[in-house]
Amino acid sequence: MKDDAFPGTAFSRLARLQQTLVITWGLVLLAWVTWSAPRSFGLCVAGGSLLLGGHALILAMELACRVKVGGDEAGTQPRAGELWRAWCHESWLAVRVFAWQQPFRWKCCPDTTEQNHEGGPAVVMVHGFVCNRGFWLPWLTELRRRRIPYVTVNLEPVFGSIDDYIPLLDAAVRKAWALTGQAPVIVGHSMGGLAIRAWLASASDHASRVRRVVTIGSPHAGTWLARWSRVPNGMQMRRHGRWLAELTHREHALRGAAAYSGFTCWYANTDNIVFPVATATLPGADNRLVRGAPHVGLAYEPRILSDVIEQLGHGPDR
Repeated sequence: MKDDAFPGTAFSRLARLQQTLVITWGLVLLAWVTWSAPRSFGLCVAGGSLLLGGHALILAMELACRVKVGGDEAGTQPRAGELWRAWCHESWLAVRVFAWQQPFRWKCCPDTTEQNHEGGPAVVMVHGFVCNRGFWLPWLTELRRRRIPYVTVNLEPVFGSIDDYIPLLDAAVRKAWALTGQAPVIVGHSMGGLAIRAWLASASDHASRVRRVVTIGSPHAGTWLARWSRVPNGMQMRRHGRWLAELTHREHALRGAAAYSGFTCWYANTDNIVFPVATATLPGADNRLVRGAPHVGLAYEPRILSDVIEQLGHGPDR
């Protein structure tokens, strides 16, 4: 199967939107410097700093909300140093991911196309809200270096219902099976974990088609920040919302008390998007805490990729 024939990665409207935003932002910055520099150096620096680092202020507000909302279990209360590291890390990653990887590098490292039924299984990667396959670029680079087959998707419509993504995930899992003849490991970051759960709950045999489900910072019980969303998939991630309640009901109707026994859920005590902290866990799952990691940065924790590679049957390196 040719990669460009797979609708999950054939196009990205989000990339076009983010390209427009980045170019517009650059032009505004240039215009500001051109106008303000001859008038006031201090004004020029102040405005330029706001344009360059305004996102960091938003991230600081998110972390402040995370601390205020609380809801910490024993041993998960973040220390000041952890919050500081999370803020610094996410401030840099936000620029790298949303202004570079996703708008301009999302086509890099195309999905695996060569079949190999003698090696290990493939991994399917599902990104989160307002992201595309470019989010996984560090993973794709490492998986390609190790010659581990992988499949990605671009979840579109960007602001549609999470249920709209079920056919894309089904096609991705079928593609992964075709590559190796084995059940893949499926990995989801943030909203991607909910898309995986929606796909699993859409048919009784879907759980048998995957080797393991790994979620990273996914709002399994919703997130406090989603109360401000006005788009369909954002509203579906609200705490105590109808969509999540109906999803949980379908899951238990299909698989009972063992609904999440095949899940590994990574979560952080300094997640600036998904909080309170326990909302990223599932009952009966292998829930694993990472201290001091922010929301985007959690996906790039080396131990998580290493664990997925081990679940695929590969050693630490090869």
